[in-house]
Amino acid sequence: MDDKIRDAIHQAYAGESKAALRLKVFADKADEEGYSQLAKLFRVIAFSEEIHGKRALKLLKEIKSTEENLSDSFESETRVAQVAYDQFVKQAEEVDDRASSIYFSQSKDVEETHAKLYKEAMDHILEERETIYYVCEVCGYVSDGILPEECPVCAAKKDKFVKFE
Repeated sequence: MDDKIRDAIHQAYAGESKAALRLKVFADKADEEGYSQLAKLFRVIAFSEEIHGKRALKLLKEIKSTEENLSDSFESETRVAQVAYDQFVKQAEEVDDRASSIYFSQSKDVEETHAKLYKEAMDHILEERETIYYVCEVCGYVSDGILPEECPVCAAKKDKFVKFE
C-alpha cells in the first residue's frame, strides 16, 4: 500500500474512532437531559462510525490472530503508561494544572492495570477461563473477578462499577 494512502487511512481511522466515542458520550448526555430520540440518533451514527473504523483497520491489516492482537495490546498499554502518561503528568504539573495532572496520573495507573490483565491473559490464553470484570465508571480501572469496595485508583465507591460477565 502506498505510504500516503496508509497515512490517510490511519487519519480516517483516528477520526472515526474519536467520533464514535464522542457520539456515545453525547448520547449519554442527551439521555440525561431527556432527549431520547437524539440519544438514539447519536448512538446510531456512532455505530456507523465504528463500521468505518473497522473497515480502516481491515485495510491497514491491523487485525491479526488473537495471540498477536493480545501481544500488541500489551505492548501498547505498557508504552502508553510508561512513556506518554509520565510526560503528560510532568507537563500538567509544570503549569500547575491539578485536574489534568490527576486525570493523567489516574489514566497511567489504569493503563498499567490493562497491561497486567493482557499479560495474565497471554500467560493463560489456552485456559479460556471465565472471568467477571468490573470497570470503574469514573476512571476506567478494571478489576479482574472481584468487585472492590472502593476503586484503588480514584476511590470511587463500588456502586460506580459496571459488571461485565
